[in-house]
This record gives sequence, structure tokens and C-alpha cells, in this order.
Amino acid sequence: MFIEEVMELVELKPLRHALVGLPGVNGLSIEQRKRLTIAVELVANPSIIFMDEPTSGLDARAAAIVMRTVRNTVDTGRTVVCTIHQPSIDIFESFDELFLMKQGGQEIYVGPLGLHSSNLITYFEEIQGIGKIKDGYNPATWMLEITSSAKEMELGIDFAEVYKNSELYRRTKTLVIELSTPSPGSKDLYFTSQYSTSFFTQCMACLWKQHWSYWRNAQYTALRFLYSTTVAVLLGSMFWNLGSKIEKQQDLFNAMGSMYAAVLLLGIKNSKSVQPIVVVERTIFYRERAAGMYSAFPYAFAQVLIELPYVLGQAAVYSIIIYAMIGFEWTVAKFFWCLFFMYFTFLYFTYYGMMAVAVTPNQHISGIVSDGFYSVWNIFSGFIVPRPRIPVWWRWYSWANPLCWSLYGLVASQYGDIKQSIESSDGTTTVESFVRSYFGFKHDFLGVVAAVMVAFTVVFALVFSISVKMLNFQRR
Repeated sequence: MFIEEVMELVELKPLRHALVGLPGVNGLSIEQRKRLTIAVELVANPSIIFMDEPTSGLDARAAAIVMRTVRNTVDTGRTVVCTIHQPSIDIFESFDELFLMKQGGQEIYVGPLGLHSSNLITYFEEIQGIGKIKDGYNPATWMLEITSSAKEMELGIDFAEVYKNSELYRRTKTLVIELSTPSPGSKDLYFTSQYSTSFFTQCMACLWKQHWSYWRNAQYTALRFLYSTTVAVLLGSMFWNLGSKIEKQQDLFNAMGSMYAAVLLLGIKNSKSVQPIVVVERTIFYRERAAGMYSAFPYAFAQVLIELPYVLGQAAVYSIIIYAMIGFEWTVAKFFWCLFFMYFTFLYFTYYGMMAVAVTPNQHISGIVSDGFYSVWNIFSGFIVPRPRIPVWWRWYSWANPLCWSLYGLVASQYGDIKQSIESSDGTTTVESFVRSYFGFKHDFLGVVAAVMVAFTVVFALVFSISVKMLNFQRR
């Protein structure tokens, strides 16, 4: 109910299902973003709000809309302290009080504006040498003109001294002393923790927010599913019914090639497509963490968790299409092994992309770093050069390469237990023996491979979470 009230207050109800987007690219306009920022702060129900030039960069119409929102906020009983730059008459007269300073920070006028700025005008017109304001002239413009340094030199007065010797100054100081004196029996505010809610509540709130953010970002989700489906159909048609016709060594290489292409194409696509999303979310996170809304770990938990169902759907669509078209053996165990390894492959690539953003200042640097790792992972994946044939001084890296474990799991689960004969360069052997001797893939090692895949996923997600908490790349 309170959120609905705030949205009504700042006139955001027509935009309730809109995506904020990127400034100047898509989403909300500058004026709408300013109103949204005000709304975000109002949700915390503060007694006082500080705004730094809320109308800067806006045209007259947009500035009027924002200031109408500010005025609505004030009318609810909250105090708004606001700097303003060259306001129009309407905007200027929407303020109740004015705090005017000259260069150097000295006070010139502190007090109520009055109806149609009457108090301000009366105060300055009573100063000797100041002419009366013309009818219809903007009081804000007139005020700045008559209090300029050049005008001070011309009149030979110091407006700061004039104010200090005025009755207005004495009334203001008396009011300040009166309001700053605590009432008898009052105590200083004390809070047991930095945040108003528990860790679990923060996690649920962040997860709810990320759910709507992803749900409304249909472009990101749709493109990922469309790309996965296209690649699945492409590879399925290229390697049509090959999975059930493993008669020669080359047939097995071709089948492995379909797995390798899918892991590389879809994995890298996932990693690259999530990075712009995380960059935008991180900017929002910086602001909301600074406002004390939640800590870093609930945000990271939500960002990690929200990817699980989307990646599962992507892996399921890909696995079903590719399994049917390539013609792998239709057993429950083999299908679910394929689904498991594809799911965790897509997942660790996604988390790697998130991690790369979290440890670097911006998306460009994270892209450069990621591309370097993709190349190295590709070389040591075990497809270009099988693991047993990699020089011993580099073989250790194949064990530290997540791409290699993905191929290990996919190939070993589908072909590691097949006793069918196959023609190889060394003569006739079984598929199981060839996979074990040539690639070093053992079917009875699948449990360990699955555990390692889960471990890579957890590590990338954990590094992302720790980096979000420890590193801050804000420029101000």
C-alpha cells in the first residue's frame, strides 16, 4: 500500500511495468529517471530528503513535472532540501524557504519566500540602493543580479554583513537554537544493526527484485533461448543421426565435434550476454547499498540464483533437440547425464561472465580478459589436442580447464560404456577402449567429473560474490 502511495505521489503508475534501461539508449527518459530516483528514496519513508539540482539537464516541461513531484512530496509533511539552478518563476515560487549564499559560502538570505516571493522581494528592496523589481520579472533572476559581486562593489556594501545585522538573521538563529535543543527525557537514536531487516529478508527482497528485472528484460532472455534453439537445430541437422552410427574413428570425432561446438558457442554466448546485464545491475547496486538498503551478499545471492531457472530452461531445450536429431542412445541415465553436463556448462560460463565483470572496472576490460581465457580454454579443451597427447608440463592446465571437464562428461557419459567395435588407426577396438586410450575419458569417473563441474560453478559464483563485496569501481 505504501509503494502504491509513493507511485501515485510521483506519478509513476503509467510506468509500473517499464524497464529502466540505459540512459540515452532505451528505457525511461531523464525526467522519468529523476522521478524514479525520488520514489526509491521515498520508499524508505525519510523525514528529510536532499536533492542536488533535480531539474538540471531537463527542458521546461520536464523540469515542471519533476518539481511538481517535489512539491507533492513536501505536501505530505516531509522536508526537501534542494539546490536549484536558474529556476523559472513557477519553479522558484514552489519553494517555501530560501537559503541564499554568496561566493565563499557566506549567508545572504535565510528565510521564507512568501507568497509570490513577497518576503524575499521586501527584504532586498529595503536595502539602500536596491531598486524595485519590475512587474512580471523573475524573482530568482532579479535576486541573483542584485546580489552579484559587481553590484556589491557598486553599492559599497557587503550583503553578508547586511544580513547578519538584520532582524531576519536574529529570528533565524533563535529558531535554530530552539529546534536543535533536545526535549527533556529524549535519548539519542540507536540501532542494533546497520540494516533494518535480517539477512534472509534481504535475500528474498533482492531475489524478488531480480525476478522482475529478468522477467521484464524479455530481449535478454528471448535472445538467449533463440540462439540456443538455432544452434541446436543447426548442429542437429549437420550431425543428423550420427550418434547411433559410430563405426569408425572419424564418426566418434564428428560426434564429439558436435558437443565441442555446442559447449564453445553457447557457453561463450552466455558469458558475453550476461556481462552487460551485470554491469547495469552493479551500478544500481552501488547506489542502493550506499543508501543502506541491503548488503552485498544478498544482492550477489539473488544475481546468482536468478540465473538457475533460465539456464535450466536453455539447457533442457538444447538437450532435447540435439538428442533427438543426432540420435544419441535413448536411455534415461544417458539423457540426464547429457542434460546435467550441458546445464552446468552453461551455468559456469554464465557465472564466469558475471565474475569477470565483478573483478574488472567496466565491461570493455572484462570482455578483453574473458576473450583471453576463452582462447586458452579452447586450446586445452582436449578436442584440438587430446589430454594424453598434451606435453606433460602443460597437462596440469587441462585439469584446471572447465571446458575440458565438460567434454569429458559429455563424451564419457554417451560413449564411455559402449562395447561396440570401431575401426581406429590402431586396428579394430571397442568404443569404450578407444575413448579411454585416445582421450583419457573413463566412464567410471563420471561421478568425479560431475563433482568438479559443480565445483567450478560454485567457485565462479563465490568469487563473483566476494568481488562484489570487496571491490568498488565507482568513480566518485
